Amino acid sequence: MARQKKGLTGKQKAAILLISLGPDVSAQVYKHLTDEEIEKLSLEISSVKKVESELKEEVLDQFHQIALAQDYISQGGVGYAKTVLEKAFGKQEATNIINRLTSSLQVRPFDFARKADPQQVLNFIQNEHPQTIALVLSYLDPEQAGQILSALPQERQAEVAKRIATMDSTSPDIITQVEQVLEKHLSSSITEDYTQTGGIQAVVEVLNGVDRSTERTILDDLEHQDPELAEEIKKRMFVFEDIVILDNRAIQRVIREVDGEDLRLALKVASEEVKEIVFNNMSSRMAETYKEEMEFMGPVRLKDVEEAQTRIVSVIRRLEETGEIVIARGGGDDIIV
Repeated sequence: MARQKKGLTGKQKAAILLISLGPDVSAQVYKHLTDEEIEKLSLEISSVKKVESELKEEVLDQFHQIALAQDYISQGGVGYAKTVLEKAFGKQEATNIINRLTSSLQVRPFDFARKADPQQVLNFIQNEHPQTIALVLSYLDPEQAGQILSALPQERQAEVAKRIATMDSTSPDIITQVEQVLEKHLSSSITEDYTQTGGIQAVVEVLNGVDRSTERTILDDLEHQDPELAEEIKKRMFVFEDIVILDNRAIQRVIREVDGEDLRLALKVASEEVKEIVFNNMSSRMAETYKEEMEFMGPVRLKDVEEAQTRIVSVIRRLEETGEIVIARGGGDDIIV
């Protein structure tokens, strides 16, 4: 039976696991899977005729071990997990568990750094090449990366931000080398595929975590270095649905400033939360008029809606740049007392 288990694929083990857990638990698991994963797993489950009790116990035991290892990793990293597992299962079995975990769940690079204090990470990387700094920051949580970016020397901030935005794929060998220097005990069992990271959205998330002054400095520098990149970053830093983070006074200012037709189009497909907060900042009569006009507007082209929302966002950004409204963001730059 052990030989049979060793010959099972990951999908077969997953199918046996879900069958063993029952339909209620399996349904909850399905909520976290993609349509493609659900299709493949359902096909695998349908092909299973009978699961012998010994095979079921072995698959459940293996899943339990991997879950334990993942929990230990979240507590103290791969090195800590391996130490604890060695005490519980012995050195060889602990190595097998960690290998199964890193190959099947693909522990994200720099996992240990996301648990570290940003100042500690900063102390290590601040004198490194901008590309190395960009690589590390692109793997950190946006808020954490934003704090580190804010603390870098001003002359390096825009360069690092640009490298995050233009980063495409990084060789696993390079990632492993940087990890090993940053954390000696981190496992080097990384997927052999090239890891996708960075990109414009990554730098947008990082910049959303910095204070307003740092953001302004970085974007000003980027406008000189790469105007098109700076403009694309600006477009993504505030989208129409983010209007919910504005205070009432700012929303009222935006309503007065934007074109009424643009606002009706933008609200046509907006979330209920956005509609409610906008209507609550209008007079009762104005809100009713907007609702009636939107009701009689009929079907609208998505392209027209997106263009209207873009124009409204441009107005919001302009009002912020002139200091007429404040957009809440990381750091203490926007605290009003």
